Amino acid sequence: MNVVLQNNNEQLAASAFSKQAEVFDELYINNTIVQYKRDRVRSVVEQYVQPGQKMLELNCGTGEDAIYFAKKGYFVHATDIAEGMLNKLSVKIRQHNLADKISTEQRSFTSLNQLASQEKYDAIFSNFGGLNCTGELDKVLSSFDELLKPRGIACLVILPKFCLWETLLVLKGKFKTATRRFFKSNGAKARVEDTYFTCWYYNANFVKRVLKNKFSVVAQEGLCTLVPPSYVEHFAENHSGSFAFLKNAENKLKRCWPWNCIGDYYIIVLKKNG
Repeated sequence: MNVVLQNNNEQLAASAFSKQAEVFDELYINNTIVQYKRDRVRSVVEQYVQPGQKMLELNCGTGEDAIYFAKKGYFVHATDIAEGMLNKLSVKIRQHNLADKISTEQRSFTSLNQLASQEKYDAIFSNFGGLNCTGELDKVLSSFDELLKPRGIACLVILPKFCLWETLLVLKGKFKTATRRFFKSNGAKARVEDTYFTCWYYNANFVKRVLKNKFSVVAQEGLCTLVPPSYVEHFAENHSGSFAFLKNAENKLKRCWPWNCIGDYYIIVLKKNG
């Protein structure tokens, strides 16, 4: 992708999420499905990364995950391109007295070679499709080798090119939304706080192909394959029985094909060889 266009897109995304930082937690903290997603992702991280280890978090947002893991005894270097998001995290760090566990840096994940400290991490973590905000995911992934210790873990939560729930929206006549992922090889426009930027969708095979020479896949799970995406507002509250049933079914099928790749997201865990 053209470097100028990519840099411009990153700045647009940074501006959008900086604006949203003021309302981000209010929008999502009481969303039952968002909390379900966070719990799922965190449980996967905790399976492969131990308290006391050092984690590099990409697109950390307002730091909900950084605070969670720091309280569990992890050391987190939290990075984000959006200054507004990092400002919110800094407030939380002070409120929770976690300055000894969390450090922050305003940094795009396409320039990880310029991190203030080039130390080796035990894990790299990226949640909720932040990595979909770049058309250079191959560049981001290729930087992991230099940043991770031998046998270090990368746990990534990415939006794939096909989402079952989203595709079913064609039945409601929402053709544009239903097809925005797999018909948009050059990226799809996203809007946050009235700012437009481009997102790209990546299947797990793309990640595996880029990292195949130096990493091994440990696990892959679908997230919100049967449970609806969090933008289906009030589903969990209005259909509590169905929500419980779908959660149970998703938990049983999450690592089975095709359920591990047709959700709103997939969680992929890779281990560095050596």
